Amino acid sequence: MDNMCGHCELCVNSGGVLLWDGKDCRVVRVEDADYPGFCRVIWRDHIREMTDLIPSQRSSIMEVVFGVELVIRQLFLPHKINLASFGNMTPHLHWHVIPRWSDDRHFPEPIWGKTQQIKLPERNKVSDETLALELKNHFLRENIHG
Repeated sequence: MDNMCGHCELCVNSGGVLLWDGKDCRVVRVEDADYPGFCRVIWRDHIREMTDLIPSQRSSIMEVVFGVELVIRQLFLPHKINLASFGNMTPHLHWHVIPRWSDDRHFPEPIWGKTQQIKLPERNKVSDETLALELKNHFLRENIHG
C-alpha cells in the first residue's frame, strides 16, 4: 500500500515531529515558535489531490483533520483555525491545521504572508508528548484509524 515516489519531501521525510501514525495518514507538528500547535495531516501514499482518493478515504482523512482541529482548539485556545491544502511546492496530499490569533505575527494575512507584528504575546505551551497523547485519546474515543 505504501506508494512512495522516493523523491517527494513528504515521502522521504516525516514532515515534522510525528505525533500520531494512522493506517492511511500521519499527524506531525510543525516546528514554528510563532504558531504553537501548527500541525500537518499527511496522507501516507504519494497522492496529489483529494479526488485521487475514493470517498471513504476522503472521509477518513477529513475525520483526522477535524480531530486535530478540535484538539488544537482545546489545548491552545486560538481565536480561529485555518485549514489549508495547497501542495504547490510539495504535490503530496496533506492538510495544514493552523491555530490563529488576532495578535499573531501575520494577522490578518495568511501565515505565509507579510509580517504584521513583531512582538508576540505568550501562548499556551504544550509539549509534543501532551499533544500526541491528546490526539491519540481523541482518535481512540472517536474510533478514528486514519
